[in-house]
Amino acid sequence: MTPPRRFRWGFAVLGVLLVALIAWAAFGHRKPAKRPAPPPVAVAVARVQVQDVQLALTELGAAQAWQGVTISPQVSGRLTYVAREGADVAAGDVLAEIDPTPYRAVLTQAQGSLRRDRALLQQARVDLARYQALGAQDSIARQQVDSQAALVKQDEGVVQTDEGTVAAAQVNVNFCRITAPVSGRVGVRLIDVGNVVSSGAASAIISVNQIVPIAVTFTVPQSEFQRLSQASNAFTRPLGVEALSQDSGISLGTGELSVADNHVDASTGTVELKARFPNASRQLWPGQFVNVRLGLQTLPQVMTVPAAAVNRGPNGPFVYVVGPGNVAVVKPVVVAAIQDAVAVIQSGLAPGMTVVTDGQMSLKQGSAVAIHPSAPAKKPAA
Repeated sequence: MTPPRRFRWGFAVLGVLLVALIAWAAFGHRKPAKRPAPPPVAVAVARVQVQDVQLALTELGAAQAWQGVTISPQVSGRLTYVAREGADVAAGDVLAEIDPTPYRAVLTQAQGSLRRDRALLQQARVDLARYQALGAQDSIARQQVDSQAALVKQDEGVVQTDEGTVAAAQVNVNFCRITAPVSGRVGVRLIDVGNVVSSGAASAIISVNQIVPIAVTFTVPQSEFQRLSQASNAFTRPLGVEALSQDSGISLGTGELSVADNHVDASTGTVELKARFPNASRQLWPGQFVNVRLGLQTLPQVMTVPAAAVNRGPNGPFVYVVGPGNVAVVKPVVVAAIQDAVAVIQSGLAPGMTVVTDGQMSLKQGSAVAIHPSAPAKKPAA
C-alpha cells in the first residue's frame, strides 16, 4: 500500500473517533429523566364504628304444621259429608260423616238384647232371694238354692256381654261422625261425597294442619350446637328466631326456639331444632322453605368495620387505614367475629379511623389514595 492511501485510512478512522467523542460529549453526561409519581389509587372507605352487634346463625329451614292430622275412615260406608276445602275449623267441628244407618240398626239390636237379658237377670235374682229364704227354713233342697245362685251369675255374664256389644255398636256409630281433633285449616279433600270408604284403607278423606301457631324446623352443625347450648343455658332460656324469605329476604315472622333434638344425626353430624312462630299474619305456610336466623348473643359497644375491609395476609388479618396526606397504612388487626358483612375488631384500630373497603388489591404500604366520589365514607351496617 502506498503512503498516500495509508494517510487516507488514518484520517477516516480519526474522523469516526472524533464523531463518537462529540456524540458522547453531547448525550453521555445527561441525567436520566425522573419517572413520574404513580397516580393515587381510587378507593372506597368507611369509618370504624362503635355499636352493638348481634351474633346469629343463619340456616336453611322449612315450615311445618304445629299439629297435622290426616283423617282416615274407621268404619266402612257411604260418605255423606266432607268439610269445605280451605276452611278454618276449631277442635270438635265436623269434618266428615259416613252413613250411620246400618250401625244404628246394630246398636238398636244390641240395646234390645241388653234389656231382655237384664230382665232375665232381675227375675233370677228374685227367685234366688226366695229360694234362699226357703232354704233357711229347710223347705227346699240346698242344691236348688245353689243352682239358682249359679243361674244369677250366668245371667250377670250375659248382661255384661250385652253391655260390651252395645258399647262397641255405639263406638261404630260415633265413628260415622268425624270431628277435628285440633284447630287448623282444612286441606284439599281426597275423596268426594258419595264414594264408599273402607276402614283400614290406604287413602284418607281430608287433612287438617294447625298453622297458627306454626313450626319451623332446621338443622345446625354439631360444632355450632355447643354455642347454642351455652347461649341458651342448656336450652333453658329461649332464643329468638327469625324467618326470612328466600326470594326477597324480608322477615316473615319472629318466634322462639322450642325444641332441640335429643341426639346428633351420625350420618350428617347435625342436630335438628324446632322453633315456634305465632304466625298471626299467616306468612308462613307448611312446606315453605325459609332462611332461619337464630340469635346467639349481643356484643355491646364493640368496634366494627365492614367485613370487606379485612384482608388476609401471611401474618394474619390486616386493614388499610387512610393516614395523613391520604396515604395507605397497613394495620394488623385481631378479628373477634364476622356477622352479616360486619367485622368485630378486638384490637388494632381506634374509633373514627378511616379504612379502605374497596380497591385494596392496588394498594401497598405508603400508597397514595383518592377517595372515590361515588363511595364516600359510610357506616357499617349492624
